[in-house]
Amino acid sequence: MNSIAARNFLEREYLPLLRQLSPDTKPLFGKMNVQQMIEHMTDSIALASERLSQPHQQSEELTEKMRNFMLSDKPFRENTPNPFLPDHPPMPRNATIEASLLALHSEIHDFIQHFENQAGKRVVNPFFGALDFDEWLHLFHKHAQHHLRQFGISTF
Repeated sequence: MNSIAARNFLEREYLPLLRQLSPDTKPLFGKMNVQQMIEHMTDSIALASERLSQPHQQSEELTEKMRNFMLSDKPFRENTPNPFLPDHPPMPRNATIEASLLALHSEIHDFIQHFENQAGKRVVNPFFGALDFDEWLHLFHKHAQHHLRQFGISTF
């Protein structure tokens, strides 16, 4: 997916798709409920805007291999392990799904503003290395599609 389409998806299509989910929608795979997934996506986007950070502690060889996968059109597998996530998802930070969606919307806006007027800026992802704005957009589209599939929403 090109960067314009990925940005449009993130800014205009993603939250309406998430709003189709009810609090009791069960995942097809994984342990997170809807609200936990939304807050997980918020945290993932906060990495790109450097509001959160996680250490990058893997070899350059593994990073390059993972980066090549991330930049491909291959989807994330179900139950892809993430060593930064606990075995059991944390309780939601926000009182409601709508509050979590508002936080996600704000984080998406902050991410775009963080890269605005900074051509060539790169921010390190703990798995995929230093990514520019277009690479982050590609990652977020791929990551969002993964979690939409988790809850039975297909955009293809």
